[in-house]
Amino acid sequence: MNQSDLTVGRIYNENRKKLGFLRVNGDIGHDTVVTSSKLNRPGLEISGFWESFDPHRIQLIGEGEFRYIKTLSREKVEEVFEHFFSAKIPLMIFAHDVKPPVCAVRLAHKYQVALLATPVTTTLLVASLLDYLDRELAPSTIIHGSLVDVYGIGLLLTGPSGIGKSEIALDLVGRGHRLVADDIVKIIRRADNLIIGSGVEILEHHLELRGLGIVDVRNIYGIRAIRQQKRIEVQIELEEWDSTKNFERIGAQEKYTKILDVDIPIINLPIYPGKNITVIAEVIALNHVLKIMGTNAALNFQKKIAATIRQKTQIDDLQNYLKKDLE
Repeated sequence: MNQSDLTVGRIYNENRKKLGFLRVNGDIGHDTVVTSSKLNRPGLEISGFWESFDPHRIQLIGEGEFRYIKTLSREKVEEVFEHFFSAKIPLMIFAHDVKPPVCAVRLAHKYQVALLATPVTTTLLVASLLDYLDRELAPSTIIHGSLVDVYGIGLLLTGPSGIGKSEIALDLVGRGHRLVADDIVKIIRRADNLIIGSGVEILEHHLELRGLGIVDVRNIYGIRAIRQQKRIEVQIELEEWDSTKNFERIGAQEKYTKILDVDIPIINLPIYPGKNITVIAEVIALNHVLKIMGTNAALNFQKKIAATIRQKTQIDDLQNYLKKDLE
């Protein structure tokens, strides 16, 4: 078991205040690792249909399921919970102040399965747990860079160490934008194919500036200069200027990179002394907003050039025709 594994114990500790969790059978099964972000309300299984049962899911017993259980014979109830716990489910939660049957507690102890109870409704429990599990079990990665919210657009600044990512991020904060993370950006992919970036706890909202040291952005600029997380929408890859390399001039052909299998626009931005990268970053963010709204400056410019060429060709064709008309 890794330290980052999502265990039943973590689920209990991190949600007990919000959801009012109570441990029915102590800390039994709290080391069990949860691997599925899906939940199951086992109405079909309780009625005897087990063909589609997934034992990796957390099982939720609500008021409806409990009322049905109460109509079953003692032997049948025993059989149902024997089936659940022998399958090594990670956790069973009783919602809406439902009191677990005695046989369920006994069998959970036998198979070392954790039981939790909560007074909240099943609907609220499902909504809260799904959001929590989706976040905690989402695919994730770490990228070396800086993440800044510029005009509502998440810009991920990447590039070689020492190229000036932190300095650009600080300059953007000074111009009224918001820092999300510097140096280490933790990225997760949500179910809706979005990638969300945040900082790591130890470096939260601090910048490292070579020659100066660590800067506490929150205390210097205030709470409005930071945010906890932000969707990443554009990656800016900073590069040293190279006169032998052809950099994009018009931008009609967008380039993309993949982060956690999600396509993100990437802009390769050359740096040289005197170039105002901060203002360019603002323009990149605003240009992305325009693209979202349906306006693509590069494509519009390309269309104008094509229209001008067509018009000139038509005029040249007409002039050539008239030169040949000798009547």
